[in-house]
Amino acid sequence: MGKSPVAIVGAGPVGVCAAHFLARRGIPSVLFEAEPEPAIDLRASTFHPPTLEMLAKVGLAEPLIALGLVTPDWQVRMHETCERAKFDLAHIASDTPYPFRLQCEQSTLVSLALETARNEAAIEVRMGARVTAVQQDSESVTLSIAGSEPVRARFAIAADGARSALREAVGARFEGFTYPETTILATTTFPFHEHIDGLSNVNYCWATEGTFSLLRLPKVWRCSLYADDGESIEEATTPASVTAKLERIVPGASQHDVQEIRAYRIHQRIVERYDHGRVLLAGDAAHLNSPSGGMGMNGGIHDAYELADTLAEVFADGDLARLGRYSRRRKAVAEDAILAQAHRNRTRMQERDPVKRREELEALQRIANDPVRCREHLLKTSMIAGLRQAEAIS
Repeated sequence: MGKSPVAIVGAGPVGVCAAHFLARRGIPSVLFEAEPEPAIDLRASTFHPPTLEMLAKVGLAEPLIALGLVTPDWQVRMHETCERAKFDLAHIASDTPYPFRLQCEQSTLVSLALETARNEAAIEVRMGARVTAVQQDSESVTLSIAGSEPVRARFAIAADGARSALREAVGARFEGFTYPETTILATTTFPFHEHIDGLSNVNYCWATEGTFSLLRLPKVWRCSLYADDGESIEEATTPASVTAKLERIVPGASQHDVQEIRAYRIHQRIVERYDHGRVLLAGDAAHLNSPSGGMGMNGGIHDAYELADTLAEVFADGDLARLGRYSRRRKAVAEDAILAQAHRNRTRMQERDPVKRREELEALQRIANDPVRCREHLLKTSMIAGLRQAEAIS
């Protein structure tokens, strides 16, 4: 049984990016994925500017941008009147070389990253390899692999998602709560941008009947819908119910294919610490938040970037105390800049009182129309401010 420097469990966007970030630092890793093929179902779909900066350092940003939709602004809208607060990312052009959101499925990033990983000598990819247990001592971790020999490594990164087996194995509590609403995700080829005035590729909308969001991807529009009052989730996920809601957004929308309908619950949870001996948690294994604002996957990739830098320092000087700094920095960002911002975004769009909605919209319009305040708002919502604050944490 040989020993690898780092074992990574989970070949989603966080795990596969962690492998590339480590390779950039000259650190070999072995990447384990339980499934034989990467997941292709629709999950995260927005990439923020600092994430693109990190991906650029391992050669993944430009090919990803070529496959996605460059989105220079995002909006909060009153659907019936088309009134809107429009946030133009040109206001942060002096803060990032990528002053836009990129709309692209996370599966596209995973496919690109796995393809290049297979040609990277420092990354070994093992698909269909399910990690069933982990043990650790003062020098290493040992992973048990279903149907295969155990693998030893100096460190293990748990990037195995919300139901992380490694998080459970190290006994980390995952405290928080589940929001009451269930989101109904539907995708359609209907060209909303040709029928709604001034629509961006990213739109959070208030409507008389409730709230919805419209996110454009290269081939489809992603619609986040909610059950009507008195409607069960089973009823709300039927094609008839989804097409009726799309008809309310734009008459005729239901005449196009509805390709995917899926319901999911939203959680806000975080572990007490990210470092558990030589097992390090990252991404959904460490924190969950509302998808409003598109910060979950991005935050996980930022975890991977910080962790790769930290492990490079640990390999250089042997100071394991640096793993605690990784935990302090990334947990602070998650609590103050990701979970809190995502909660504000979700709470704003769930507001039903028309007077409060009007007040919220006018407040957002004042921010969007003031260059100084708009830049400050975009630095927070684009996840730049949180990263800058974390750099000061020792």
